Amino acid sequence: MATLRVLGAIRDVPREAWDALLPLDASPFVEWTWLAALEEAGTVGEATGWLPQHLTVWEGTQLIGACPLYVKHHGQGEFVFDHAWAHGARRAGIAYYPKLLVAVPFTPVTGARLLARAADHATVAAMLAEALERLCSAGGYSSAHVNFCLPRDGDALASRGWLRRTGYQYHWVNDGYCSFEDYLASLRSKRRNQVRREERELDAQGIAIETLVGDAIPGELVPVMYRLYRHQVRQFGPWGHLYLNARVFELVWEGWRGRLCFIVARRAGQVVGGTVNVQAGGVLYGRYWGAFEALRHLHFNVCYYAAIRHCIAAGLRRFEPGAGGEFKHLRGFDARMTESVHFIADPRLRHAVAEYLVHERAEVAAEVALFGRHTALRRDGGPDRG
Repeated sequence: MATLRVLGAIRDVPREAWDALLPLDASPFVEWTWLAALEEAGTVGEATGWLPQHLTVWEGTQLIGACPLYVKHHGQGEFVFDHAWAHGARRAGIAYYPKLLVAVPFTPVTGARLLARAADHATVAAMLAEALERLCSAGGYSSAHVNFCLPRDGDALASRGWLRRTGYQYHWVNDGYCSFEDYLASLRSKRRNQVRREERELDAQGIAIETLVGDAIPGELVPVMYRLYRHQVRQFGPWGHLYLNARVFELVWEGWRGRLCFIVARRAGQVVGGTVNVQAGGVLYGRYWGAFEALRHLHFNVCYYAAIRHCIAAGLRRFEPGAGGEFKHLRGFDARMTESVHFIADPRLRHAVAEYLVHERAEVAAEVALFGRHTALRRDGGPDRG
């Protein structure tokens, strides 16, 4: 008989048991090592408003299901913004916090959320969903949210009446390119010329870009990349949130190095900017960018063009550079839908949110369709060498 347990730390689950539940399309950020690094470094915990309460399903001593679950006392670091829902609840006299969140902290990347072996997914997903609903009732949580989930998780929850919410991000797809010139040829001439101008400008500034993967990443570069991340966050003043600390960078380099891809910009040998990326399953995920100097077009070259070059050279099929940024669309990144699913206990708040989501889904679909019609990629297949 299956039993449910709520665990206060990912280390209460053996790494091999947790990772054995991950499907091929899980995304690397739901792996045990990443989640453990966030907890061990103290970036995730009660003090930061991300209290781990991982929900697990066991048959005897065997783990057969799980989801990364957190009790949240604020809406920061989620990238599925429900601040308006919280404000509406407060006006109606409904306590919105604490709430439950199934997600990867600070990481707007789609992946598996209801973890189970493929043959057990339907049964285990139903158990996890029912448990989340019960926790809301018994624990006094206003709601449960599953962010950036795969369609099969969304389907399992929507079948129980959970509310579906859509958004979009800009992704780059490797259409079998053999070289960066192939990528350029895929763009409309105006956009292709723009990329070339931006690359030439960086050359004129004496900037050299290097891509380092896995064991090629030297340990002395890790604190530099953290300082770049910290410097960039601080540029946003009171709106910037320094979610990670130096210890996370150290732990990830020590235990997860094979997943890392650093792109580093140097001038006269000195680091001036760079990005921390993660690669797994044929996908490159852009995560953290920073620059010590505000150099013209450095961001586009380091975050996008160098990453695209790496994807083509390494045979990666997709590049997900993260949330936001319509400027990505101008460089051949097209809009792709994302999804989250929500259980709201109070019927008044649930009704209001359900009505809002009907309109929001229509608006998102219209925006994605518009971006598709105005893509930077050529669609006619004819010569356009520019």
